[in-house]
Amino acid sequence: MILSAMPNTKSAIKASRQSIKRRARNLAKQRGYKDAVKEFRKTAATSPKSAAEMMVKLQQKLDKAAKAGVIKKNKAARLKSNAAKLLAKSSK
Repeated sequence: MILSAMPNTKSAIKASRQSIKRRARNLAKQRGYKDAVKEFRKTAATSPKSAAEMMVKLQQKLDKAAKAGVIKKNKAARLKSNAAKLLAKSSK
């Protein structure tokens, strides 16, 4: 990440360092839950039995992302609900 202006004070330098670390952590969590959702959708279309096992991991990733503040609680709930609907539809 390129900063447009260098921070002047010690506290601003530290805040900049923290911001960079937090951004990396948040992007990793975001990538993790997005990949889990995509993988679940592919698996639900092909093999519902393994998708049922993946559902637990998907829910964990969404809950952790919501707890960390990467996504909002209601978005996590919505994604879990949609995944459950997809699983029910594919297992018929």
